[in-house]
Amino acid sequence: MQPSSSLLVKLLWLPLVLPGQPQLVRSMSNLVDESGICHCVVFLPNNSTLLQQLEQLQSAVQKLAGKYEQLMSRANDYARAIEEQDNQVLEMNHIPEFRNPSTVASRDESPAFNLLRVELEGVQRLASQLNVKGGAADLLHQLQGKVTNASLTLKLLADTEQRSFNALQQEVDVLEGQLSQCEREKEQDQASRDSGLSLAPGSCAHGGLQKVSRPFVLKLNWRGISYKAGAWGRDSAPKPASSLYWVAPLRADGRYFDFYRLYKFYDDLMLLKNYEQWKMGYGDGSGNTVYNNFMYFNYYGTNDMAKVDLSSNTLVLRRPLPGATYNNRFSYASVPWTGLNFAGDEEGLWVIYATEHSKGNLVISRLNASTLEVEKTWHTSQYKPGLSGAFMACGVLYALRSLSTRQEEIFYAFDTTTGQEHTLSILLDKMLETLHGINYCPWDHKLYVYNDGFLVTYDLIFLTTKYQLPIRAAAKRLSGAHAPQKSIRPSRPSRP
Repeated sequence: MQPSSSLLVKLLWLPLVLPGQPQLVRSMSNLVDESGICHCVVFLPNNSTLLQQLEQLQSAVQKLAGKYEQLMSRANDYARAIEEQDNQVLEMNHIPEFRNPSTVASRDESPAFNLLRVELEGVQRLASQLNVKGGAADLLHQLQGKVTNASLTLKLLADTEQRSFNALQQEVDVLEGQLSQCEREKEQDQASRDSGLSLAPGSCAHGGLQKVSRPFVLKLNWRGISYKAGAWGRDSAPKPASSLYWVAPLRADGRYFDFYRLYKFYDDLMLLKNYEQWKMGYGDGSGNTVYNNFMYFNYYGTNDMAKVDLSSNTLVLRRPLPGATYNNRFSYASVPWTGLNFAGDEEGLWVIYATEHSKGNLVISRLNASTLEVEKTWHTSQYKPGLSGAFMACGVLYALRSLSTRQEEIFYAFDTTTGQEHTLSILLDKMLETLHGINYCPWDHKLYVYNDGFLVTYDLIFLTTKYQLPIRAAAKRLSGAHAPQKSIRPSRPSRP
């Protein structure tokens, strides 16, 4: 065959040449016809199994590539849909479902996401099996890489969506808290205008408690729903140095007090950030309170009063309370391990308890906050295990009893200034059945209640001085921890 001549090669058959196989194409010289066509002889094997396997492999690869393109198209559709939903959520002013995160299904747990994830996992397994069988290695490697990238993209999309949802939920919680704060302030201002009363922080220029606002639920305690017992609040000194918030859940057994957290600002409490967490390890029950940056509580397994410096988590004082019962003797109804119940108000630091001498009736003692010495003691006519709780406000003890699983009644008051007691009927709604720690803050005139694991507040509305509650029964003002008790059955006063 001449190099300059026009050459047309007619290939009869060219099979795939595999390693280790004999040469199936043989070149033959000087076989050019008159038209300049070179004739070659090709020897085909008798068995065509290899060719069939190659065709099947190529067909499987094509199907796999088509399925991959479909899945990627669906993933892109999901991404666009999620982005549109996020934009709609951001434009909404109020979404009730966010108040209960358990009712909102995460998108990465939706059936569509699960189906897409299962299909991608199946594609990955198929690609791995084909890779093991061999053939078209480069194409399979590229395809397997694309499937892996698609799976990672899907996971990243789900994780990003969940993080966005959690961040948005926290923002909504803060905004709802601020809105409710404004609503409560407006309600309190209106009540003050109606009664002619404008009460300054830490002031006792009023005629006693008139009513309690509806409960405002801030959030679940930071340890979780299993920690149903505990206490929380603000510094109960009349003029605290800072707006310190504290949260002290008990262990799941409802008795042992070991950890607590401190927050300097309300928003930090709502977002669970910028806190100090301390371990104490020797508290008993939910009767603790904070007064002038010190925490006061019942020392575990004793009738000792304990005082801890919150700036360093240091136990600075421990002193027994004469005659006080402990180890679940004469605790509040449905609230065990409340032998000593500490309280702070405009008049100072108090401890509420019972003794064997009082036969379980409530006893009030005013304490020296520095030395924990008892300065004065009063006995009441109320049997402590028949009460659900008590708190102090402006030197007056207010006692509660349970009416139902959703309502309490502040039914009794004892004024330590006059030594007089009288009955009330102020209803207090509650979200869950049991009120554990109840703490009053003179600075904002609120009750801080630990309600079966949830942090709840109430606004207190007081009467003007010209509408002081009438006294229907009198009790002698008693001093000394073992003073004799005069039992009085007070009658219900007329409404002012």
